[in-house]
Amino acid sequence: MTRISPKISASVACALLAGCAVGPNYQTPAAPPAATGGFVSATDAAVTPQTPPGQWWRLYQDPVLDGLVQQALTENQDLKTAAANLAYAQGVVSEARAGLFPTTNLTAGDSYGRSSTADLLASLYGKKPTPTWTSSVGFTAAYQVDLFGRVRRTLEAAHASAEASRYAEDAVRVTVASETTTAYVNACAYAAQAAVARHSEAIVKQAYDITVAERKAGAASDLDVDRQATLLDQTRATIPTLDGQHRSALFELAALIGKTPAEIPAAAAACKTAPRIAQLLPVGDGEALLRRRPDVGEAERQLAAATARIGVSAADLYPTISLGGSVAGAGPNAVSLTSTSGLSFGVGPMLTWTFPNISVARAHVKESTAQAQAAMAGFDSAVLQALKETEQALTTYAGELDRHAALTAARDHAADALWLANIQFKNGSASELDLIQVETTAVAADQALAASDQTLATDQGAVFQALGGGWEDAPTVRPPAISRR
Repeated sequence: MTRISPKISASVACALLAGCAVGPNYQTPAAPPAATGGFVSATDAAVTPQTPPGQWWRLYQDPVLDGLVQQALTENQDLKTAAANLAYAQGVVSEARAGLFPTTNLTAGDSYGRSSTADLLASLYGKKPTPTWTSSVGFTAAYQVDLFGRVRRTLEAAHASAEASRYAEDAVRVTVASETTTAYVNACAYAAQAAVARHSEAIVKQAYDITVAERKAGAASDLDVDRQATLLDQTRATIPTLDGQHRSALFELAALIGKTPAEIPAAAAACKTAPRIAQLLPVGDGEALLRRRPDVGEAERQLAAATARIGVSAADLYPTISLGGSVAGAGPNAVSLTSTSGLSFGVGPMLTWTFPNISVARAHVKESTAQAQAAMAGFDSAVLQALKETEQALTTYAGELDRHAALTAARDHAADALWLANIQFKNGSASELDLIQVETTAVAADQALAASDQTLATDQGAVFQALGGGWEDAPTVRPPAISRR
């Protein structure tokens, strides 16, 4: 006598009595306790535990940047791709929901010809078989009784996948907001660095002209002139590179807001000073971070979908029961379809089961379980990735703040030294070489500080990208329309 395991018999009894859904019921995994507190890299000199704003780029207090980010969140092509992916996932939900309702099929038609039944009747009455017109109509309906939750688990998985696609769209918003901010900051910063380089060129050119005049007067040598000429050429050499980087950043910005390189925003091209957040950065804590990061939400929803698919596979271990019915009619004309002699009907249940060979179904359960385990690892990885990226961004930003303060002091000291060197050189107490060395130091200090201004501004954007902000209250993006000809 074959014995049924208590686990299977309990599942069958539950399904028959209450329509249970087999497979595990999903529970949202908890984050590690150590991940919910404050950030270990947060310093009082750089950040505050206040909740970061959704539209964090407004902290730069730059109206041009505000408009560019808003435009990017509407017109960016990657966002439109994500919106189309979301629409597809929502279509899958609608398809899965259709399984909750009966499927119906209506057929109707006319045909001309001969049938074996008509030929047999004609031969019995001694008549010659002749082709005739025949009208037919049929209607069938079937409803799957979801005893074991196959349809419900399928719908559950589709819902979770659609929610994961929505989180994926939000993750693109985070990236677009951050990259737009970075491109604009870089464009402004490269323009600022180019302006510093041109200012340094003017200072060195002035010293060069003085040295040339002194050589003509016999107070300087050719060596002095060549030294100044070398410094002048080195200073000039940095300008074309910075101009090229400035244009490149503007091209990047144009693509992010859905424009061609020929449509660079004039306001962005006119920016000459890198915007910077002057206040302490509001960063919140780890618990808020994990709620805000779209990639963590996407991973959690993918885990929910994978868990539901275990139930879909497990339902194949049990029979599928459907209730079906059909009505059909046939006759030589449409009027005869309504006569009782031309009508046929049927109604009743139908059972489908692969028992006793359920090896394939068991394999599918094993596969689905493995996919859910991979999704669980993916969720854990997303949590760790979010924490790691945030700590790295905070550490980098804090380090650049200290570096920027040191470079500011160095620039101020170099400017004072250059002023004193010029006075001493004019008084004859300093040599040409001394002046050139001081000029070289001053030029390098100006350029280093300008580069640090750029790094500091981009590091601030990187912190907010790691915090996962930028998708809250974002405008709705529509997929591009398909043209019809």
